[in-house]
Order: sequence, then C-alpha cells, then structure tokens
Amino acid sequence: MTKAVLGIIGGSGLYDLPGLEEAEWRDVASPWGTPSDQLRFGRIGETQIVFLPRHGRGHRLSPSGIDYRANIDALKRAGVTDLISVSAVGSLKQELFPGDFIIVDQFIDKTVARVSSFFGNGCVAHVSLAHPVAPKLVERIRMAAVAEAIDHHVGGTYVCMEGPQFSSAAESHLHRSWGADVIGMTNMPEAKLAREAEISYATIAMVTDYDGWHPNHDAVTVDQVIAVLNDNRDKAQRLVARLARDFPAEHEPCPIGSDRALDHAIMTAPAARDPILLAKLDAIAGRVL
Repeated sequence: MTKAVLGIIGGSGLYDLPGLEEAEWRDVASPWGTPSDQLRFGRIGETQIVFLPRHGRGHRLSPSGIDYRANIDALKRAGVTDLISVSAVGSLKQELFPGDFIIVDQFIDKTVARVSSFFGNGCVAHVSLAHPVAPKLVERIRMAAVAEAIDHHVGGTYVCMEGPQFSSAAESHLHRSWGADVIGMTNMPEAKLAREAEISYATIAMVTDYDGWHPNHDAVTVDQVIAVLNDNRDKAQRLVARLARDFPAEHEPCPIGSDRALDHAIMTAPAARDPILLAKLDAIAGRVL
C-alpha cells in the first residue's frame, strides 16, 4: 500500500489553509515551468497535507496564466496521491444557489490557450477521461459535508471556459442547453493532467453567482463573487479539515483506475522515445517508463 498524501488546490478566495500543524512553505521545482506558488506542507490530524494556491497568494495569476503542468508535476513530486480542487463557479441551474457546494463528476473543456498534456511528440500517450473524478474521493467529500452540515449536491457537469471575461448571456444559455450544471475557468486542463500523473482527483465547486442567464439576477461581477466567497470561506475550510481528519492513512486504490492511468496509455515504441521529454516525465510517468 502507498501512504496517502492529500493535496489541496485552493481556488479564488482560498489562498491559505488554516489549521495545518507543523506547516511550512517550500519551493518545489518542476521541469515544466514555475508553479503558481510555493507549496505549503503540513498535517491535519495524522493526514499529510500539501496545499497550493492556484492563483498564487494575492491572486496574481489569471486562469489562462497558470502553469497547470508545473502545478500538477510539483504536487506529484511532493508525494500527493489524492487531490482536491476547490473552485469558484457560476450556476447554470435554478436549483443550484449561490453559496451551494457541488461535488462535480464530469467536465466539458472549452479552453483553447492552455497546454493540456505532459505527453506529445517523442512520447505519445492517451489516458482515459471517461470518468474524470475519483469516486472514492467524491464519497469522502460527501461524508465530510454531511458531518459538517454543509449544504451540497453530489454530481454535475462543470464547463471550463477560457476567460478571463465572464460569459455572455448567449453563451450562458448555450451551456444551459447542454445540460451542464456549473461553469468555471480553472479545472481544465487540471483534471486531465492529474489523470496523466495518476493522481486521484475531485472537485469541490462553490457557487458564487448565476453566470449570465438568470432574468432575476444581475450579471456576475467581481464584487458579487468575492462577497459569496467570503461567506463560504469558513465552510470550505471546515469541509477540507474534516475530510483530512477522516482520511485513510493509506491511499485507497481507485476503482476506475485513475491511479494507474498510464498502464496501457503510452503508444510510442521505446526506441522512438525522445530522451529529453522522458527526462521531464520522471515524476509523472516514472512508474511505467
């Protein structure tokens, strides 16, 4: 069995994780670029935690300016086995209210300006993303939300747009017509890269607004988003703390194989593989390479 290390990526409004014991910020270098910030190592109860503020402390980075590959690679190098993304989203459903928490289970990727894979020419790989979140992580988040009496919904589709602008009304209605539940700007390619890194991944989406579609609500503004995030911060921190305190000591094998996603994914013959790319893949794919 592998020791469980719980990674937390804090999105808008969650730039630190209070309650960590023996906490310290550390630099973790990545051959893929510069992570959003230092990683904060510590523990909650007996669970080892690695926290990364997605936008950097002070919210320095835009959604498209984040080096997602460097972030996931750094977390992998730090030993993270299970990764929780905490993210602000807009609601595309009447019944998903600002302040609600959604544990999503599907994604639609509309980003266009981001590198979405560690692999490429010289080492081609195709991982399965039919089920992009780890079901055991979803269940543990659900149990933590119940224990903390936090209103939540299990299941839903997250549309990831490029941003940084919010949706037009037409775009918002289009996404609603697809049957999607929430919209955000950061969980792709994050979820794809976590799968390639064989890290079990799940998202806690915090609804801040009704995007641009609701006739009885104003168009989304930064002030509105920040106000709801401030109200939700305590709930998010309590949810993560409960999840960590109840987390198993050993990583639970993922029933959909997210932690062994590379078993049959690499297509390039060994003799044709690019040694420069292979060197960069040491943490991500060292198990199979």
